[in-house]
Amino acid sequence: MIKTFKPLIVDALEEMASHKLRTLLTLLGMIFGVGAVIAMLNIGEGAERQALKLIDSMGLRNLIVESKQFASDELVEIREDSLGLTLADVDAAATTLPFVIDHSAERRIKTQSVYSDEGRSDANVVGVTASHFALSNMKTADGRLLSDEDDLNVAQVAVLGSSAASELFPNGEAVGKFVKVNHLWLQVVGVLSNPYLGKDEFQGVKIGGDSERVFVPLLTSLKKLSSVALASELDVVKLKISDQVDPTVAAKAVTQLFKLRHGEAEDYQLIVPAALLAQQKQTQQIFNIVMACVAGISLLVGGIGIMNIMLANVLERTKEIGLLRAVGATQQDIKFQFIAESFTISVLGGLLGIVFGLALSEIIGFYSGWAVSWSMVAIFLSLGICIAVGVGFGVFPAIKASQLNPIEALHSD
Repeated sequence: MIKTFKPLIVDALEEMASHKLRTLLTLLGMIFGVGAVIAMLNIGEGAERQALKLIDSMGLRNLIVESKQFASDELVEIREDSLGLTLADVDAAATTLPFVIDHSAERRIKTQSVYSDEGRSDANVVGVTASHFALSNMKTADGRLLSDEDDLNVAQVAVLGSSAASELFPNGEAVGKFVKVNHLWLQVVGVLSNPYLGKDEFQGVKIGGDSERVFVPLLTSLKKLSSVALASELDVVKLKISDQVDPTVAAKAVTQLFKLRHGEAEDYQLIVPAALLAQQKQTQQIFNIVMACVAGISLLVGGIGIMNIMLANVLERTKEIGLLRAVGATQQDIKFQFIAESFTISVLGGLLGIVFGLALSEIIGFYSGWAVSWSMVAIFLSLGICIAVGVGFGVFPAIKASQLNPIEALHSD
């Protein structure tokens, strides 16, 4: 072998530097291809992590039954057949459906005012069972959550979302102090932490908003806070299902039960978070396929560019190749020299492409609002593909150079 690998790389860099414009045009295809792969995988990784975070707030193993909203004239007609969502519905599901291992209920309260001695808030007020927090993956930043005893004792206590706490108690400490909801004074027993979800809906379903809520025991809300005429007793019911049961199968059984109890009236909707996650993954997969095709085309163009520049190098350096053969270089030496040049171009294009891809990911995330998460797998995968494509397209020019007749090469113009 004429030279070790390192001097061959140095020679390749010098050759590239002597044809700056041609090298730049060759590198662009690799840069755009690698950048597209990295941006695609980073955005896909970010979307998947955000989807899991959003689903976690809904509960992956939950089935969510929500009461529908109707105009007053429609509501009068519907109430002839159905009372809407009730605690009796929750009890029926818990006792007749063996796969239901936990449940919670929520009632939205029509609020005229929410204030404390230190501030006011436009927070929404909801009555919930104690199990609501666990099924919605909520945790406290201070104090405690509502308990079953609070519900049984119709206690006048409340847990505040983080934003509501900041508005009602801008000076800090909220636990132990009092807030007034409509006419009812409530003692604050806890403040929720505020996990940033990034979105207020997922696959068309409204989520989040818990930071701007005041939570009170469900029975307290039913007995001490007024409700809208003809409104359902409950607005949301969550049913946690066993790990051994497919959510879509469980959803069919829940739908059948509620149809029987509501006299076929469609005054509720069933949301299956697991199905929403599957739908999101399918959408993301289609996006990834499209982006992979775009990235593949860019890398193909880059590979063709490498082949083009290497063939041009063979023509320009025919005498050099003849001279090397004359002083003892073998065909393998010549082949290895040109493959080293292809490798160098590929690595340089790949590294620049990584920088471009990371920057592109951040730019897309900033202007589109999409979640972006860096993935080392994406970086190494794209660099590996880039090198493989570049070296692959450099093999033919390397073989052609190695097969030149030394005598004819020395006499070429």
